Amino acid sequence: MLKKDSYDLTSGELLKNRSFHPSILREYDIRGIVGETLFEKDAYWIGRCFGHRVGENAGKSIAVCRDGRLSSPQLEDSLIQGLCDAGLTVYRLGVGPTPMLYFAEYALEVDAAIMITGSHNPPSHNGFKMSLGRKPFFSEDILAFSELVTKNLNMGQGKIQESALSSLYLERVLHGMEFGKELTIAWDPGNGATADILKTLVQRLPGNHTLINAEIDGHFPSHPPDPSDPLNLVQLQHTVIEKKCDLGIAFDGDGDRLAAVDNRGQVLWGDQLLLLFARDLLKREPTATIIADIKTSQGFFDEITRLGGQAIMWKTGHSHIKAKMSEVKASLAGEVSGHFFFKENYYGFDDGIYAAIRLCLLLSHSVQSLSELYEELPQRVSTPEIRTPCNPEKKFQIPQNIKTRLRAQGHSFIDIDGIRVPLKEGWWLLRASNTEDVLVSRCEAYTTEGLEHITQHLKSELVQEGLDL
Repeated sequence: MLKKDSYDLTSGELLKNRSFHPSILREYDIRGIVGETLFEKDAYWIGRCFGHRVGENAGKSIAVCRDGRLSSPQLEDSLIQGLCDAGLTVYRLGVGPTPMLYFAEYALEVDAAIMITGSHNPPSHNGFKMSLGRKPFFSEDILAFSELVTKNLNMGQGKIQESALSSLYLERVLHGMEFGKELTIAWDPGNGATADILKTLVQRLPGNHTLINAEIDGHFPSHPPDPSDPLNLVQLQHTVIEKKCDLGIAFDGDGDRLAAVDNRGQVLWGDQLLLLFARDLLKREPTATIIADIKTSQGFFDEITRLGGQAIMWKTGHSHIKAKMSEVKASLAGEVSGHFFFKENYYGFDDGIYAAIRLCLLLSHSVQSLSELYEELPQRVSTPEIRTPCNPEKKFQIPQNIKTRLRAQGHSFIDIDGIRVPLKEGWWLLRASNTEDVLVSRCEAYTTEGLEHITQHLKSELVQEGLDL
């Protein structure tokens, strides 16, 4: 813990530095490059600002967890000092995945929670995810910190409670799970925050299990902690084939996302896994409401409608999805990026570990292999997510410019998040990332020839904005 006199406000050292780099306050969370845009003093003032907001909400306690990044312990110390100076009781969980922190809101009955994590970003990055009253704290609430930090903030004398929750968390995610046939599974935590918990989890599961990259290491020596990039799944694919596994599962750096590999080494992306989960759910809840983000395959929405479910297309981002789930009382939601939200028998927050167990449960009771289930899914031809670097001052304006042109041409489109343009061959999407200085695009078609046409249509619009795919 940092010494109290390191944050002696009478020195004026922190008072003259009560500001944040404009790039770190983002739509879903706070995130920056440590030592360049994000500093330990920021962690302190984030603690003071968020602690102030918790106090305004009549809250008195908060849970804090951190991932395995090299910078996380120092940021944790500063953050907790700020939270204590705001008068809160801080339950410190230590190193663990983000979903364990979300679970702490229920298990410890705290009023708020904050996770120190850089998620899937490079090792030099880090940040903070926040929850208040079991609801995501995001968007304007985060952006308001830039002004709030200059105000007179709540001051108090909080305290720290050390809390170990991993065993209780595992008991909860395994509760009620009755597996069928035994499976052979390869697991890749990617040297991220799920590594230690997975070592214990696989001992509780039936079947045979192989773990790779199973030591928490903030250097991420094997590959970046981002399972949405196919290159980061190559090692897992080789392991699945070599060990003759039924499936492989990979997590991101803080464990709230996953990707899966079937027994033939094929990758199942988020919307494909969501459809498997949805088909299973609709057997029990035939008219269930299911949310998918705007990057999701049209085949998903068509199939949910065909099966009698209610499919809703919504904004990308875990905070947006959770808020929408609460609004429409959805039983299930997911994103192409690999966030899954189960309200059936669970809490509705994004939990990669719980989603992995639900996938294992589903497969253990299936007479089909995962590759056979994959072949039954609606088949489309699509690009992966394409990330085009973009000036942060222009990335939100460019989709607006394109919308203006398309509207003048008589094109229809969906603009709940960026712009999704349906064409007779399929559709393309362009949206500004809220976590990176990139434009994210995806194209999908019924045929390879159609995909080429759609990709060229998107490319022509980007060229007019001085960009190329």
